[in-house]
Amino acid sequence: MSIQADIEKKLASGINLLHMDVINESSNHNVPAGSESHFKVVLVSNGFEGQGLVARHRRINKLLADELANKIHALALHTYTEAEWRERGGGAPPMSPPCLGGG
Repeated sequence: MSIQADIEKKLASGINLLHMDVINESSNHNVPAGSESHFKVVLVSNGFEGQGLVARHRRINKLLADELANKIHALALHTYTEAEWRERGGGAPPMSPPCLGGG
C-alpha cells in the first residue's frame, strides 16, 4: 500500500470526516521521481468544533505518528469545521510553498 493510501486510511478511520483530500506534493520538491515525502491534507469534520488549530493538528499528528517519524518529510494540514469550510467556499489554500530543507 502506498504512503498516501495509508494516510487516507488512518485519517478516515480515526476522524469522522465530511471531506478529505490527501495530495502528494512531492513532485514539487527536490526529491526523486515517484517519492511520497511531502503531503497536503485538507480535512473537514464537525469533530473539530471548539478545537483550536493546535489541538486539531495534534490529533492528526497522533494518528499519523509512524508516517511522520519514518516515512514523510512534510505534512501541510488544513483543518476545518463544516461551517469554516462553507465560509471558505469549499476551498483550501493552493499548493504548499517550496521546501527549503533536504539536499
